Amino acid sequence: MTEQENVDAGWGAWEQALAQFSAASGLVVSAYDATGQRRLGPFLQSRLSTLLAGSTLWDADGDGTRFEQALAMQAAAEGQASGLFCEELCVQAVPLSLFGKVYGAVVYGWAFNRFTSGMACERIARQLGISGARLWTQARLESPVPRSRMTVYTELLRTLIDSTTRQKEAIARLNELNRMRDVFLATVSHEMRTPLSAISMRLDMLLRSQLNDPERLRRELSTMTRHVGQETRMVEDLIDAAQTRNGQLAIRPEHVSLIRILKDALSTVEPGAQAKQVTLSAALPAQEELMVWGDAQRLQQLFWNLLSNAVKFTPAGGTVRLQVLPGAERHLIEVTDTGQGIAEQFLPEVFGAFNKQQSQNAGGLGLGLFIARHIVELHGGVIEVTSGGAGQGATFTVSLPALAGASA
Repeated sequence: MTEQENVDAGWGAWEQALAQFSAASGLVVSAYDATGQRRLGPFLQSRLSTLLAGSTLWDADGDGTRFEQALAMQAAAEGQASGLFCEELCVQAVPLSLFGKVYGAVVYGWAFNRFTSGMACERIARQLGISGARLWTQARLESPVPRSRMTVYTELLRTLIDSTTRQKEAIARLNELNRMRDVFLATVSHEMRTPLSAISMRLDMLLRSQLNDPERLRRELSTMTRHVGQETRMVEDLIDAAQTRNGQLAIRPEHVSLIRILKDALSTVEPGAQAKQVTLSAALPAQEELMVWGDAQRLQQLFWNLLSNAVKFTPAGGTVRLQVLPGAERHLIEVTDTGQGIAEQFLPEVFGAFNKQQSQNAGGLGLGLFIARHIVELHGGVIEVTSGGAGQGATFTVSLPALAGASA
């Protein structure tokens, strides 16, 4: 379930909570989404609010609705908002958020904060088109809500919101864990079965045939070796992903040459690029010893992953380019390809576990970039991706601290 789906599904959960708060406080309560649309309420408890509801106050284009919308938008932007309707009725608003993102606001109040007068009630009644005498009669029967009591109500409402939000976030995380479990089982069972089936089939064919053809035997064994390599890489990815999620993926940093690591990664990927007729080029700085503080094996795993992914997603005749931009504080390493690119809606998901696009289009479990991001973060770096869209290629940029900053 996406973040927006969690928000849309959660409005119903607020109805009972806000209705109970309205009943306990006697205040009018409504809830608005980020676009200013009323999603719940107004919940009415007092006779004064029932009288006000008989006017056009809370109609879709009513004065009260517009007043609440303005407060809701202000609260969403600033954290809270308050105002006096017709300089008499106190109305306040606090934001609603999920996973740190504001998606709406609760607006509450519509109570006099001091004893009012007949003239003030007459002024309000004229604007709303109701009887001033009835409004004044009802206002005299109800106690005002001073600022001190409104402050208490605000704290109670914030506590209610925090508690409900934590519950909603916990449920959303559980749903995501269940989804990830299902994806994990489906992906692993499918992807890991493929090379095993190929190995089993070729072994069966060899056992059924004459084993006196050395060339055919060598060819079949070579193919099986490749499938075993695929299986091994998937198992290693699963182990790395499990260690990453458990916080156990560790590095053993030391002074290492970034240029040497990149050259080793290039030499590893080069045979695959040549076989696919993809041009592999590099723009490396003149200095051979561009030193960084890091784990050489993990860094080589990182750049091998980025380069091999670029080759996989680039058709024959395309290019993959590695460029290093040294800096006093940070070094930038860019891997750019002319491959299939990444659609805008998939960009936020690129570094997630079991990346659907990566696993479907290039084989494997879709864990490579998930692991790569954590390797970069363990080195105090940042990894980003940009793409012009489908068919426009992609650029992955890794920013690593220069040696002085990293060792410090």
